[in-house]
Amino acid sequence: MKRIAFLVSGSGTNMENLVKQIKAGKIQADPAIVISNKPGIKALEKATALGVKAIVIDHKAYADRVAFDKALEECLEFHKIDLIVLAGFMRVLTEGFVKKNWGRVINIHPALLPAFPGAHAIKDAWDAKVQETGVTVHFVDCGVDTGPIILQRKVPILSGDTLQTLETRVHDAEYEIYPEALNLVLSGKIKGSSLKL
Repeated sequence: MKRIAFLVSGSGTNMENLVKQIKAGKIQADPAIVISNKPGIKALEKATALGVKAIVIDHKAYADRVAFDKALEECLEFHKIDLIVLAGFMRVLTEGFVKKNWGRVINIHPALLPAFPGAHAIKDAWDAKVQETGVTVHFVDCGVDTGPIILQRKVPILSGDTLQTLETRVHDAEYEIYPEALNLVLSGKIKGSSLKL
């Protein structure tokens, strides 16, 4: 069974959803560890409550991104991790880390990539007054939200929407699509290692 590391920086709702799906037998994997780059966040509490080992590798304790990613890599190797799942992880991984782990790192983004990359995708789509946005699960490459797409789901922007109602519906779509995408990768139906870096 593939061992998964979840990388988190915030509330951990996507990680929580995925771990619950694993524990319910809907995803065949071992949720081996949750790693946060920040202490004291909700995701750590949620991981502990779900019985998953949770640790902090505080990025502020390292001189630069390369040093942080080296510590992260050592932790992943120690725990014999097969797949790295980013779940609200707000750090850009270094080129060296991505190349070493090519095809083993997936991320979820709250927009229909390539539209609205970056940290404020839902608000960016709202401000742009587009008619639809959505959710994308993709392999991580050396860019920001530019890796090969695994799965996408559209979310229409309705006439009565507020930014808050749109955010809720985008997050609901995330909770549906991330388990589907993870199952595709775990089953070998989509292989990151066969894609070009």
